[in-house]
Amino acid sequence: MMRFVALLLALGLLMTSCNRPPAPIDPASAQAVKVQLNILRDTVAARWSEMQESDDGKQRDTQQLLRELSGQAGADRTVLARLQYANDRLPARRYNQQNMADSGLIDAYDAAQDSLLRAVYGLVPVPTSPTVEATPVLELTGRIQETDAELVGYRSRYDQAAIRFNKYLQLHQAELQQLGSSYAKLQPLPLFTLQN
Repeated sequence: MMRFVALLLALGLLMTSCNRPPAPIDPASAQAVKVQLNILRDTVAARWSEMQESDDGKQRDTQQLLRELSGQAGADRTVLARLQYANDRLPARRYNQQNMADSGLIDAYDAAQDSLLRAVYGLVPVPTSPTVEATPVLELTGRIQETDAELVGYRSRYDQAAIRFNKYLQLHQAELQQLGSSYAKLQPLPLFTLQN
């Protein structure tokens, strides 16, 4: 009976220690800085990913729209093939998080995409009546235009996250040096907003 009671006491103590919350991290420590910086970095990565996925979707919709247009009577297949080629080349021309410090790359990509979309919109037949039923061509055109209009918002949300990351990086240089090379070498991220 004594062994049973001792076993119950031991189990009780073990369960109590398992239910205790972990010891809090000192907010001024390098470990706390690492945790917060990783959260900020994950947020930046998520914003970047959302923006890229939206842009990829716009290119897929443009590709589908060009296919739909090529199936219409009187379609100029040569023009559509050139536009398809331009659309296929866009991903290779797109800037990334590091080289976007060169704002000329962003401008060149935007100009290439805008030029392509203007040419594609010029081939979309205008509905003869406001009550005409939506066709796949009109639906795709509307979706591309909506996605294109959201770009500024995506870039703004990315910049907000990158600014928070950059400020935190600047404020905690000493702690980052303590964390070692992978943290000590972190650099501020370029932004879409031009800095003075």
